[in-house]
Amino acid sequence: MRATLRWAHSDLRTHRGEALFLVLATAGIVASLLLATALFGYATNPWQRIFTQARGAHVTLHTTAPADAAKLAHLDGVESVAGPYPTAAVTLAARGNRASAELRGTAEQPETGRPLITSGGWLDPATPDGVVLESSLARALLTTPGDTLTLPGTARKLTVVGVADSAEPRYRPGEQPGLVWALPSAVTDPDGQVTGLRLTDPADTEYAVQRAVTVLGSGAIGEVSTWQQARAEAQGDNRLLGQVLGLFGLGALVAAGFAVHGAISTRIRGHLRDISVLKAIGFTPGQVVRVFLLQHLGYALLGAVAAAALAEALGSGIPGRFGDAVGVWQGLPGHTVTLFVVPVGAVLFIGATTGLAAWRAGRVPPVPVPRPAAPEAGRLTGVARRALGARVPPALVLGWHKAFTRRPRALGTVARLALPLLLIVTALSAWSTIDRFHSGPEHMGLPTALSIRADASLGDREARALLERDPQVAAAHPGVEVAALVPGQTATIALRGFGTHQEPYPFTLAEGRAAHGPDEAVAGQGLLDLLHVRVGDWVRMTVGDRPQILHIVGRSIEPENAGRVISTSLDTLRGNDPDLEPALYQLRLKPGADPRTVADRLTSAGDGHLDVHTVTDPADGLSPLRAVVVGLIAVLALIGLIELLTVIGGTVREGERDLLALKAIGLTPRQITAITVTATSCTALAAVLVAMGLGLPLAHWLIDAQGRSSGIGAGIARGPSPALLVLLGAAAVLGAAALAALPAARSARRRLADTLSAVA
Repeated sequence: MRATLRWAHSDLRTHRGEALFLVLATAGIVASLLLATALFGYATNPWQRIFTQARGAHVTLHTTAPADAAKLAHLDGVESVAGPYPTAAVTLAARGNRASAELRGTAEQPETGRPLITSGGWLDPATPDGVVLESSLARALLTTPGDTLTLPGTARKLTVVGVADSAEPRYRPGEQPGLVWALPSAVTDPDGQVTGLRLTDPADTEYAVQRAVTVLGSGAIGEVSTWQQARAEAQGDNRLLGQVLGLFGLGALVAAGFAVHGAISTRIRGHLRDISVLKAIGFTPGQVVRVFLLQHLGYALLGAVAAAALAEALGSGIPGRFGDAVGVWQGLPGHTVTLFVVPVGAVLFIGATTGLAAWRAGRVPPVPVPRPAAPEAGRLTGVARRALGARVPPALVLGWHKAFTRRPRALGTVARLALPLLLIVTALSAWSTIDRFHSGPEHMGLPTALSIRADASLGDREARALLERDPQVAAAHPGVEVAALVPGQTATIALRGFGTHQEPYPFTLAEGRAAHGPDEAVAGQGLLDLLHVRVGDWVRMTVGDRPQILHIVGRSIEPENAGRVISTSLDTLRGNDPDLEPALYQLRLKPGADPRTVADRLTSAGDGHLDVHTVTDPADGLSPLRAVVVGLIAVLALIGLIELLTVIGGTVREGERDLLALKAIGLTPRQITAITVTATSCTALAAVLVAMGLGLPLAHWLIDAQGRSSGIGAGIARGPSPALLVLLGAAAVLGAAALAALPAARSARRRLADTLSAVA
């Protein structure tokens, strides 16, 4: 045991930098995996907790006011019913902020779908104009209990008496109205009613919706939302961030395992004589394996424990959603188990790769096997001989030959070095895709910057004239957006009519063509997946009691409503309903215009008749991904550095036995140094080319796959700029050359006696 410890201590002193990098890389990998676990828990737990405590409804139905929604209580599989409650669509204003909302009348706090009060109290008949706001709406309006809300265009005022959490879909500007609870007397002009159904078996959601439509009739149901949709919306970007962290964390763990495997294999090849001496003095094969295994397990264990301790002690103090995620995760029941399992799993994986490489050390014979004087792989190839004949500098030719003379080993080295570079290219592609949403939103399904709803009192001509009067408005596209029941009547989708045949709306198409003729439409990926259709198919949907049949001629990139959107022209919808008037306008602004400034100006010009919202950029919620990418690149760079040091060490040691021959043919120490530097640079260059050749397609596939799963659709992936890729490749190659220069120069200036002892 004492001899084992002395050997490990001597090896540690020789490879201090490699040991440090391995500890730091393991710490970064474990930290990434722990943060990914925290984000998954944070994405799922808050909504699930609210849904459970509130006894949330599995199905929420918005129906017309005359519909007899009380019949729904008698449906098979319905455990309890919330409502029906009268509703009215209103616009609320407070502190200069405006938001569309659904005013819901209820006398008592319901048992099913019960709002969970977070501040203030519940409705009180003593305050007839009192309301309770859903928490996301309250944050958007910057209101707290005691504040006063106004209804633009009317003299009404409402008093906020409480703020509550709800398991129903949250407020999203321009997409989902906020939820406001009020006394029935405050809903003076109801335009519909809402009913919540809690089921005995949540898996029967689609069947329950079909039964409800059969009982009430399709014309009575305007919108259907389910608990699965609400959960997916609540998880949102947090789950995506968790997936990105988990994916790159696992990729980095594999890269680290391969790097350790390569380091040990190279070290064994360079210490064959020392290992033989150890066996000759009595070391068993198991003891030799344990030397390498325990040493690298110690490095991995140190890094894993450090990462777990830092995540537990300081994780909740990280600014932003990462700190919030860790804080929530630390309160979950499985937190302690995960905090133990993730580091242990990482250490065991590194231990497995270490053991596989160390096993080769145990097979080294006690008596060193003489090396062949001229191995077949060491002979110069015809290309190398012709290059020397063409007066190419010998250092370049021999360096290139040295890098790829042993093909299996060279391919393994290139693959190990290419893996972290490949992951870096993928991470940079994710960064570029997010930047594309900000710099070129018109290419990512966001051709307009402002969404405006006009009051019914303002006609189409007056509204368009008012909007186009602004000097920074390039175009105002009229349209409508209604909820439509899909075939089978199990869910609702967004049916949009934007633009006209003369002035078409600039949809961002990823497949097919634009909708020009009557009954033609483009659809989002979420709708295609929901209906199991493709571009070229016809689909039938129901708007109220009117059927609408459309021919899907293209797939558009749709960041909103999980891609469950079908869009056509306003003229097509008017063909089915001639009395249809636009109430929604999408505004394209001139280059350089500030959307918020234009929105404030239009709000003032509308005098309470316009509800103006800036179009939400889905990449805004992914801003923390930038910090994630930077951290991942740092961890991957450490892993690449470990592999690069291994390559340099192996190249220098293998070159020691050729030193006498090179000096004998007249090469100077500088030329011999150039051979090692060239060999290392060629290996790094090959790894860069492999990483970019495989990394860019892989990144596009991964990003587009995530786009398809989220409903946005494929076609959003953007790779890094060529300049950035050239900079990455140059940094890798020049960094490899710089790191190899010093040890190569030292080796080239060794004394002849030292060289003879090394090759003996």
